[in-house]
Order: sequence, then structure tokens, then C-alpha cells
Amino acid sequence: MDDSGAEVTGFATFSWIEFRVGDWKPGLRQVLDWRKSLIAEHRIPPLYELHATKFANGRGNPSLDPDWNRRKVNRSLVIDDFVQFLEGCSWAGIGTVYSQTTLRRGHFAKERARVYGELVRLIDARLSAAGELGILVMDGDGSDDSYVSAHRSLSLATRSLIEDPVFQHSHRSQWVQLADITAHAGYQHLLQHEGKEFSWPWYPRLMGRDVLGGPRAV
Repeated sequence: MDDSGAEVTGFATFSWIEFRVGDWKPGLRQVLDWRKSLIAEHRIPPLYELHATKFANGRGNPSLDPDWNRRKVNRSLVIDDFVQFLEGCSWAGIGTVYSQTTLRRGHFAKERARVYGELVRLIDARLSAAGELGILVMDGDGSDDSYVSAHRSLSLATRSLIEDPVFQHSHRSQWVQLADITAHAGYQHLLQHEGKEFSWPWYPRLMGRDVLGGPRAV
């Protein structure tokens, strides 16, 4: 899972990729094969961190080819390729929840925490209804206590989302990087920023994988 949005736009969004534990190994194999395809097609090493905002906005030098790095349109092609890859992953589900608010400064952070709390309750209810247990891996270092508080507010008697969130820096996790790109695509779909029309179709193309049927306001 990863967050997106910005205080200046008022959007607080969270997006995720989900899969059953039995799909972890074959799923990771597919992800790593996809990353290997990027070195063949774009000369982007498998260990290079695909941080969506920086990547899509032209920062950094992801490719070993300097000429490739100077053409911003190449980055959109990679995200297009990611969308096509994820579309074909039958084992993967995605989701996005969001809020748009006029709150700013410290109030926006509280709204963001509220949205995460709603998300945690939503995922917990889905797990309970399916008779399953789940664990959530979140981008970050765990310094924001609101994430842990949201999990611990769940009733232990009925709780199916187990433990606190597991925090993992995106540069160490292919899964978190995929969630980061999904979050960026979800935010751009909601924002519809003029001048970034190329990014608007990314998330709609993934609607077939969205377990909620599309981004959900909470």
C-alpha cells in the first residue's frame, strides 16, 4: 500500500495491490520477469527504484542510456507498460480510497489519517466476510503513529487484519513500488490535471482489477 494526493489539491488517497499468500511466489516471479524486461527494452536495471512521482515527472536517471533519460515521454511508456503488465496478472487485485477536502495545514494531516482509518476498517471487513486473515505492508518508516492507531482501533474479537502495518521502504520492495505506481495512477485519474492528460487513462485501464469497482470516496 502507498499514499498519494497533496494538501494543495485537497486529495488524500491510498491505493494498494492485494493477493493471496499462495500467489506470493509465482506473483513475485512475474514481477521480477517484468522488471527484467525493462532492462531489455529501456535499459532500466531491476534494482532501480520506480518511484512514480519522481519517475513520471522526469527526475533521476533510471536508464543506463543517457539519451533515453532526456526524453520524458519514455517514462510514460514505462508506466503504460506497467499498466498492461498488471492488467494481465490474474492473481492481483487493486483498490483506491480517497477524500477531497478544503482542510489545510495540520487539519489535512488529520483528514489523511481519517481516510486511512476508513481504509483499514474496509479491508478488515472484507477479510472477515471472506473468512480470511490478512496483513498490510505500507510504504514508509513507521514514524507516523496514526497508521498503527488505525489498526489497533479494530475490535480484537472480530479482527481479521492482523498485527500493525508492516513498514517497508519502497526502494527495498518491488511490491511497494507497484503500489506506489498504482497510487500515482489513481491520484492522476481523480485529479484530472490539465496538461497531464496522458496519465488520466492509466487507472481506468486497471478497473477490471479494482476490488471496489473503482476509487471509493470515504
